[in-house]
Amino acid sequence: MKSAVFLDRDGTINIEVNYLSSLADLQLIDGAAEGIAMLNRAGIPVAVITNQSGVARGFFSQDFVNKVHMEMAALLDRKGARVDAWYFCPHHPDAGVPPLRKACNCRKPGTALLEQAAKDLAIDVKKSYLVGDSITDMETAWRAGSHSILVLTGHGQNTLARLSGQLKKRIDHIATDLRDACKWIKGRLGK
Repeated sequence: MKSAVFLDRDGTINIEVNYLSSLADLQLIDGAAEGIAMLNRAGIPVAVITNQSGVARGFFSQDFVNKVHMEMAALLDRKGARVDAWYFCPHHPDAGVPPLRKACNCRKPGTALLEQAAKDLAIDVKKSYLVGDSITDMETAWRAGSHSILVLTGHGQNTLARLSGQLKKRIDHIATDLRDACKWIKGRLGK
């Protein structure tokens, strides 16, 4: 079982636009592709784990989320980077209509998507890292027993400002951006 890196999507890899509903609004954050490529070269698996409640809310379809992931993969590929697997939760506990309006364990901070990635990619979740810009991302890492890294892109700076001192201490690393996070992870794994 190997270590891996789980990445949040919006605000971590691509610029946060609050419910990305048009491919025209998709733009990678500077350095994100370079960070992912660094992990790729080191042989560290990368999986995207993202909540996409815009599906439940009727803002876009699951097919659109898959199109976004295909476009992101193409943008990353042009910069020599790749994501090994993409996972998303289309649900919301209070918005939309059934069957998408439901409480589930795949919606972060639930851990079902990490568990699925671990099974699919032969990953040891407890030796892995979750990188994101929200407290929900950090809670997901803590619940799964993974290392937590907060990036200051997207909602990251607001998240950091809202965290109590006790919660800040639980975060394994605070990174400027995804490239910084990937460099730190690579160093920790001795790659």
